[in-house]
Amino acid sequence: MLQDTFIVGVMGGGSATQTDAKQAYELGRMIAENDWILLNGGRRAGIMAASARGAAEAGGLTVGVLPDDHKGQMAEHIRIPIVTGMGSARNCINVLSSDIVVACAGGSGTVSEIALALKCGKTVILLNFDIGILFESYRRQNQLIDAANVQQVITLIQDFKNISS
Repeated sequence: MLQDTFIVGVMGGGSATQTDAKQAYELGRMIAENDWILLNGGRRAGIMAASARGAAEAGGLTVGVLPDDHKGQMAEHIRIPIVTGMGSARNCINVLSSDIVVACAGGSGTVSEIALALKCGKTVILLNFDIGILFESYRRQNQLIDAANVQQVITLIQDFKNISS
């Protein structure tokens, strides 16, 4: 981790309910208010677009790791696009570039990011995303943490940041 930079990876589905998108927006806003960098999948859909918009509108820096070899599907609030041409393999970049990962509601792509993050030793916070008992051993190790709301996520990140500093 570079001095004075802290990257919060926000993972989540390309389609999102209105409630999930609202939470992602609020999460992005609060990430920016804490002077953290938001990193996500960069597309103009679902959790990615909502979290980037929240962060950008609060003056934060947004990084989008795009699956395509062009910027055509990029969310308008991404300030630093990383064009990979890697498809879902870009999930590895998302996870490894994040200091901590927040997983919002999503599908198999989001679950793959959770699995990769856990395997790489990253802490993952689930924001209202029930993945069942799939990674129960990581919960027991306090590497996988459930959060009921955005404020709880921010408090968990602050605690993590204080411990890891």
